[in-house]
Amino acid sequence: MSSTDAAPDRLGSLLAEHASLEVELADPEVHADQARARRLGRRYAQLAPLVETARALDEARGDLATARELAGEDASFAAEAITLEERMGELTDRLREQLLPKDPDDDKDVILEIKAGEGGAESALFAGDLLRMYLRYAERRGWSTEVLDAVGAELGGYKDVAVAIKSRTDEGIWSRLKFEGGVHRVQRVPATESQGRIHTSAAGVLVLPEAEDVDVTVDPNDLRIDVFRSSGPGGQSVNTTDSAVRITHLPSGIVVSSQNEKSQLQNRESALRVLRARLLAAAREEAAAVASDQRRSQVRTVDRSERVRTYNFPENRISDHRVGYKAHNLDQVLDGELDPVLDALSEAHTAELLAAGS
Repeated sequence: MSSTDAAPDRLGSLLAEHASLEVELADPEVHADQARARRLGRRYAQLAPLVETARALDEARGDLATARELAGEDASFAAEAITLEERMGELTDRLREQLLPKDPDDDKDVILEIKAGEGGAESALFAGDLLRMYLRYAERRGWSTEVLDAVGAELGGYKDVAVAIKSRTDEGIWSRLKFEGGVHRVQRVPATESQGRIHTSAAGVLVLPEAEDVDVTVDPNDLRIDVFRSSGPGGQSVNTTDSAVRITHLPSGIVVSSQNEKSQLQNRESALRVLRARLLAAAREEAAAVASDQRRSQVRTVDRSERVRTYNFPENRISDHRVGYKAHNLDQVLDGELDPVLDALSEAHTAELLAAGS
């Protein structure tokens, strides 16, 4: 396959990688290691659209050469040449987008944390609404979910909840949910409001690519592990044994806890999953701090300190402040129909990268 004018060296490298992965995945021995096979399969699936576009572009280029050669003998070939030129332009633009540098975590599963913030009980209820939204969205996409830790609130909802979201296929979840991190604001009349006044409260969402063992090595000597008794809303005991686990990573000061499982061992594993994800995110951010301006701008796009979105119940409106997205279908979004707003964020991010590279 010949190369294209757009980044020929990078295209050739990626096509060669795709061919190599095809050979590896055909080897039965590779599938004896399920983690490796899954990692290779995801990368293969990630490269497939680019390979398809490159092949289509080569085919259109060959057809165009033939149409131009025959155009002097038959006017219909001249018209076909014009159509093929337009198609080549479309394919070239698509390939240019596909050749943009990829986030190294795009094919990873994620750990999503939601924390109640300003607004007290109403914020906790909103955190519960956000959790349901993401769980319904995951269900629509065919992803599996697992609640790793949950601290409920007295009037419902959550003070803090962490959920692992995994793909059952080779689809990368981080590429889809990575822009969800930030402060999410809600405007509505709380159930406890007798005057009918609209209140504003907020909850924080943190999305982390789930780290694999090859990504982050955790030295057991760097950990302080404390156990305590699990408790429910308002301190109510829900477990008569010290099964809850709190892990402190001494070098970084990161503290994670888990009390959702019944056994201390299960809670320890859940907490370690969250810890590895946070350590991976911290390493990525540290690397980004010394990287190029382009990379830093990407990180700012997903800055967790930004107020990213408002959910206005009286107007049934959702607004994403980063890209100016607005829609009056909040009820549907909270029921898991997140694709339109996620598409808008992804398209804006791609446009920024194209502008930076032009």
